This record gives sequence, C-alpha cells and structure tokens, in this order.
Amino acid sequence: MYKSKGIQAYRKDSIKSDLASADPHRVIQLLMQGALEKLALGKGCIERSDWEGKAAALTRASEIINALRDALDRDANPELVDNLESLYEYMMVRITEASVTKDTAIIDQVMGLILQIKGAWDQISTLDKQVAYGGQTEARVGVV
Repeated sequence: MYKSKGIQAYRKDSIKSDLASADPHRVIQLLMQGALEKLALGKGCIERSDWEGKAAALTRASEIINALRDALDRDANPELVDNLESLYEYMMVRITEASVTKDTAIIDQVMGLILQIKGAWDQISTLDKQVAYGGQTEARVGVV
C-alpha cells in the first residue's frame, strides 16, 4: 500500500511538472494519454468486477475527453473542429454505454478512436507547432 501511494504521488508530481512547462500541443498529448490510461483502468475494473473503480475511471475518462472538446478552437478550422467535436461527444456517449452495459469492447473502440487522433496529433512537426502557436503560452489550441 505504501509503495502504491508513493508511486501515485511521484506520478502526480511528474505530471504537474510536465504540465507547468508544457506548450499547448504537449498539454493535449497529456490529456489524450490520460484518457487512454483511465479507459484502460476502467476496462480492467470491469474485468475484475470492481464497479466503484470502473465508475471512477470511466467518469474521469469522460471528463478528460470533455476537456479535449472544450479546447477546440473554432477559428482554426471550423469543419475539422465540428468533426472532432462530434467525435468527442460520440466517445462520451459510448463510455457511458460501456459503463452501464459493462462492455469492454466499447472501451476498446473508444481507445482506438483516441489512438487515431493522438497518432495524427503526435505527427505534427515542431515547425508546424511554432507556426500555429506563434509564441502563445495560453492553453487554447488550434486543432485538437
């Protein structure tokens, strides 16, 4: 138990440190990673019949996806933003469905969607990030 709390405290400090120095692109990467981790945790909880853990993990995954949706910048690319917004809303509906039905296949589907978006996000070049943010330090991003 002590080990687990120590690891959790270390991870929280590490994430806080990473966020403190992160550019908007990195913040989105961290959010996507966090959503994937919470979904995987929720899936594991379903497999172990840990209903309290499932509820907590899937609720947190939905909150993170909602934060990704809220970070979308309509001015950057309205059509793409509309598509991503719809996709994020779909993911949240599917997570709720997975939570109610305890269907891990739905969680796998949502994880697959996030991985596709994250894969594209991770391919953005340093030059493109610099052009997009133009030295901005605020948390809003062009396209999530």
